[in-house]
Amino acid sequence: MVYIDGSNLYHSLRGVARRTDLDFLAFAKKLVGDRRLQRTYYYNAQTDQSKDSVGYQQQRRFLASLRNVDYLEVRLGRLIYRNYPAEPPYEKGIDVKIATDLLVHGANGNYDVAILVSGDTDFCDALQAVKNAGRIVEVALFDPTTSS
Repeated sequence: MVYIDGSNLYHSLRGVARRTDLDFLAFAKKLVGDRRLQRTYYYNAQTDQSKDSVGYQQQRRFLASLRNVDYLEVRLGRLIYRNYPAEPPYEKGIDVKIATDLLVHGANGNYDVAILVSGDTDFCDALQAVKNAGRIVEVALFDPTTSS
């Protein structure tokens, strides 16, 4: 199973490749290699239409396209808008969703190998717990020097 931290992936792609378009099915299959892809989970926070109507519409189209990708499921958290627009919104609940899914799917035996696409060290404890349960964990990074 592939677990994609959407915001982390977006910023990595933008920073390293200077582009953000990605064929998500081909990407997941590349990560999985000759193993069988069970499912890909994509996590992100939903833009508030009342705060950013243009961003909301763009994200809606993007998420609709993801929902047409084989073996991919979208999981959404929320954005918190404090002092907006002076300060950008921040994600809430995404890391917990990813960690919970990693742990639950691992405990239920839904995968042998979990591939996490993120450079966020907040996942270290969850990944260690998955490994302690006898599962294999791989982390996919674009540039280890810019990752946590």
